[in-house]
Amino acid sequence: MNDNKRLKVSDNDAFKSIRDKKGLSQSYKGERERVVERLMEAGVTVIDPARTYVDDSVVVGEETVLYPDVYLEGETVVGKGCVIDPNVKIVDSKLGDGVKVLMCTLIIESSVGDGVIIGPFAHLRPGVVLEENSKVGNFVEIKKSKIGKGSKASHLSYIGDADIGEGVNIGAGMITCNYDGVNKHKTIIGDNVFIGSDTQLVAPVKLGKNVLVGAGSTITKDVPENALAVSRTRQTNILGKGFLGFKKRVKKD
Repeated sequence: MNDNKRLKVSDNDAFKSIRDKKGLSQSYKGERERVVERLMEAGVTVIDPARTYVDDSVVVGEETVLYPDVYLEGETVVGKGCVIDPNVKIVDSKLGDGVKVLMCTLIIESSVGDGVIIGPFAHLRPGVVLEENSKVGNFVEIKKSKIGKGSKASHLSYIGDADIGEGVNIGAGMITCNYDGVNKHKTIIGDNVFIGSDTQLVAPVKLGKNVLVGAGSTITKDVPENALAVSRTRQTNILGKGFLGFKKRVKKD
């Protein structure tokens, strides 16, 4: 990104003569309005200036769109051509160009590459690195992890203390079991790995390149490159012991 095409606002004069809570509120309102006005003058689209909250330390690229109820705080940098949806809070984080942050997402102390899509309802905790064109979908929580180029965790996953390669697909409901009650452990996933839904990766564990993990598996051992990993018990069907039979037995008891 070209720093000459960003805006950094720094004007704290409004706070020099605050005497009470009301004065604080009025001064903050005036400062916020000045910040948003300067953003718009620099080429940022602000849909509703009265409902946009940006610290004077924040840097925003031109042609970025800020929807209502966006909070940009601390040393946050937002690139050019980004779209930040309603009800998004970003703190001390760096976003590249062309990033889309969908509604109700929280991002803290993270680094996001160009063309990344995040949300809705995603949570990036400190130490997250999302490389270019990756995707983090709805109800995904990530902590202290790197997601490689083009990799996707589209829904309902927890990723903690992980290093994930490029072109990885993470199925719905996958979690890294990174905490044993005493220590945190690392999960390493190679390039072009496909992880089926409802999978648990019990760290420390390493998956090589081109691994396929069957849905519903609990992986506790390293998986070599180009391998299929499946961990399930054999299914048993017991006739006559279904739900109706269960209800009759409960009534008799």
